[in-house]
Amino acid sequence: MADGHAKPNHDYHLVNPSPWPLVGSIAAFITAVGAIMWMKSLALFGIKMGGYLFIAGFIGILYVMLSWWSDVVHEAETGDHTRVVQISHRYGMILFIASEVMFFVAWFWAFFDASLFFNETIQAARVEFTGGHWPPQGTEVFNPWQLPLLNTLILLTSGTTVTWAHHGLLHNDRSALTKGLILTVLLGAIFTCVQAYEYAHAPFGFKGSIYGATFFMATGFHGFHVLVGTIFLLVCLLRANKGQFTPKQHLGFEFAAWYWHFVDVVWLFLFACIYVWGNWNGTIATHH
Repeated sequence: MADGHAKPNHDYHLVNPSPWPLVGSIAAFITAVGAIMWMKSLALFGIKMGGYLFIAGFIGILYVMLSWWSDVVHEAETGDHTRVVQISHRYGMILFIASEVMFFVAWFWAFFDASLFFNETIQAARVEFTGGHWPPQGTEVFNPWQLPLLNTLILLTSGTTVTWAHHGLLHNDRSALTKGLILTVLLGAIFTCVQAYEYAHAPFGFKGSIYGATFFMATGFHGFHVLVGTIFLLVCLLRANKGQFTPKQHLGFEFAAWYWHFVDVVWLFLFACIYVWGNWNGTIATHH
C-alpha cells in the first residue's frame, strides 16, 4: 500500500488542506464589521461592541498570519520548496511588490495633483484651501535637512547592512549574516522612532489641510511599511539563528531583502518630492 505522506515524483508542491484561508476570511470579516460599528457608534442587541469585535478580529488575523507563515516555513524545511516552486514564489513576490508600487503611486498622484495644480481656476475649493500657492498659505513645514535627512541616511545605511547580511549568507558566513540583520533591524527601529518624534512635533495636522492629508498618508503608509519590513527581518534573524537558511535556499530572507530595498527606494522619492521639493517655498517651522 502506498504511503500517503510520500513525496510525489515531480517538482511541484501540492498544498495540503489548510483551515487558514477560511479562518482568515472570517477574522477579516469580523474586523471590518467591528471597525464600521466602532466608527459609526452602532450597537448590536443594545450593546456597543464594535471596538471589541475589531480587536477580536484583528487578533484573529494576527493568529492566522503567524500560523499560516509557520506552515510555509515548515514546508520549506521539509523540502517542498523545490527549484520550480521557488521560481513561482519569486514571481509572486515580484507581483506583490509591483502592487505595492502602484499603492504608493496613488499617494504620489494625490500629492502632485494638489501641489502642481494648486491655483487652477476650475478647482475653486482647492484655491480657497491653498491660498493660491504651495505649500498652502499659513502652513509651517519641516526642514528637510534635519530629521528627514537623518532618516534618509538611516535607511540608506540599513540598505547596505541588509546587503552585507545577504552576501554573508551566500558565502556561508553566519557571523556576517547575524550582524548584518541585527544592524538592519536596529536601524529600522531607529527610523520608526525618529518618524514618531517627527509626527509628534508636526506643525500641521491631518484634518483641514490638503498638505497635511497628502503628507501624512504618503509618509505614514511608508512608515507602516518600514515597521512591517523590520518585523520581517526580525523573523529572518530568528530563523537564521536556528540555522534555517542555507546559501542555496533562503527565500524568506531574499524576499525580506527585496522588500527592504523597495522601502528604501520609496523613501528616496518621498524625501526628494515631498520633503525637499514640496517644502521649497514653505515657511520652516522654527521649533525644530
